[in-house]
Amino acid sequence: MKAKIKKKMGCLHAHHSNIAYIQQALASDDRELVHFVEPGLLMRLSSDAEFNVKHAQDKVIEQLEWIARTKVDSILITCTNYIALLKESRLTTSIPILKMDEPYFRYLCGLEERHILLFTNPATVDGTMKRLNEYAAAQGKEHSPFEIHVIENAFGFIMQGEKEIYDRIITDYISELLVNDRKQSISVAQLSMVDAAQKAELEWAVPIGNPLKTLVAQLG
Repeated sequence: MKAKIKKKMGCLHAHHSNIAYIQQALASDDRELVHFVEPGLLMRLSSDAEFNVKHAQDKVIEQLEWIARTKVDSILITCTNYIALLKESRLTTSIPILKMDEPYFRYLCGLEERHILLFTNPATVDGTMKRLNEYAAAQGKEHSPFEIHVIENAFGFIMQGEKEIYDRIITDYISELLVNDRKQSISVAQLSMVDAAQKAELEWAVPIGNPLKTLVAQLG
């Protein structure tokens, strides 16, 4: 019997901690995942005055063109800020580019009640909300109001590799919200927050949205 040829998906991440999420959720008998990680781009954009948005956009194009030359069949971008920087008209590759935030935005636009959207990285908020509003406008939809919460003093732990502490801070924060009102509609906006959200979801037996859940629903 001839071996089944796997489709190869290149995955571009802003942090290595996101690899395990995508690998566990999307690897299959007919899909091979190849991971590329670049945490320095967003760090430099926020700390180097001479490295502006144009330079960051150039870097994203360079990264995607590099990934395309590794003979992948598609590319998945897992960072909303990377997606926000992407100017697809400048790409020379015709390889499909999958944006992780779009299935999640579709989910958010379908909500009717007020929704709490949780972040740990404050630098991600503006880019995510800008992308969400642009997506909603392009689809001719109006999304329900969002209550934005940034969980303070958490993001530094994941950047330092202290994932257990990071997850605990997030889970405790979600628990505090649910103690006050178990019926609140909540989701986490960053891939790095998924494990903590899933733990809180099990403990409280309430649905908590996350971008991985919606991506898996779309890609299987």
